[in-house]
Amino acid sequence: MDMLTGMRLFAEVVDARSFSEAGRRLGLAASSVSRQVNGLEDALNARLLNRSTRSLSLTHAGEVYYEPVSYTHLTLPTIYSV
Repeated sequence: MDMLTGMRLFAEVVDARSFSEAGRRLGLAASSVSRQVNGLEDALNARLLNRSTRSLSLTHAGEVYYEPVSYTHLTLPTIYSV
């Protein structure tokens, strides 16, 4: 699994508050986004999101992980464009 892709998708899901909306923003199926985030959780051996049919929330591990990931998610495009 590509960790950077997983990180980017995780940050987008948190920002969008939805797998479906994150998928729409990125032009991906919600199931693909979900699968990638699940792979990230498996790689980290930590649950990052609490999921239910109608809601999505960060776990404590997700809150801790989101801060540096969101920074990376926002700055990587700038770094690559230099």
